[in-house]
Amino acid sequence: MHVIGIIPARMASSRCPGKPLAKILGLPMIGHVYHRSKMSAILSEVYIATCDEEIMNYADTIGAKAVMTSASHERASDRAAEAMKKIENETGMKTDVVVMIQGDEPMITPEMIDDAVRPLQEDPKILVVNLMSRLDTQVEHEDPNEVKVVVDQSGFALYFSREPIPSRKKGASEVPMLKQVCIIPFQRDFLLKFNNLAPTPLEIIESVDMLRVLEHGYKVKMVMSDRRTYSVDTQEDLEFVNECMKNDTLMRKYL
Repeated sequence: MHVIGIIPARMASSRCPGKPLAKILGLPMIGHVYHRSKMSAILSEVYIATCDEEIMNYADTIGAKAVMTSASHERASDRAAEAMKKIENETGMKTDVVVMIQGDEPMITPEMIDDAVRPLQEDPKILVVNLMSRLDTQVEHEDPNEVKVVVDQSGFALYFSREPIPSRKKGASEVPMLKQVCIIPFQRDFLLKFNNLAPTPLEIIESVDMLRVLEHGYKVKMVMSDRRTYSVDTQEDLEFVNECMKNDTLMRKYL
């Protein structure tokens, strides 16, 4: 299979403007994501997709392949799809799987990408995969910046929410607290189909794109990751991740 990684990134952010180029231990965040993604054994190539000249210029300084996309995209999946089509036109090679790697996940590992893609390689009926990992605390479970997920007994998503799901109100001694990790491999044609599906009520209410998949009757395969990673949504997150990565061994391979 021909598998490519695309990192959608833009400078505009309501909670943390300019975060792709915000530095973590001296390196812009998008640089961490790119270098770590390039270590994946499954990806044929990694591209940055952006609408900002600043990010294009930075990509050039680190030798990263980058694709300029429209500034009108509101969702990362739209930006990834536009970039994929341009890449196919330029290379003359059709993509089988597109791995959408969020640019605000600087702690990802290459193994996480490989684990997320594997179900698509093993079962052609699977259309899209998300990683998930455990939440450690009730505070994280109640944080609206963390997208929570509940799954069925076969590991497919039942629901995503920014609210703490499942409920703790019944006094259960242990509640499975799981979060979505934004490494999302799509079958090529399903990415295009997804972007053509009408937005759905729950997707809008929760502000979670994957609910569009569920509301239109498709399935999202979830894959558990035991890696502890944190996304950057706010300035506080940036400071926290900066501390977390001080002892990161993977970072030594590219800094």
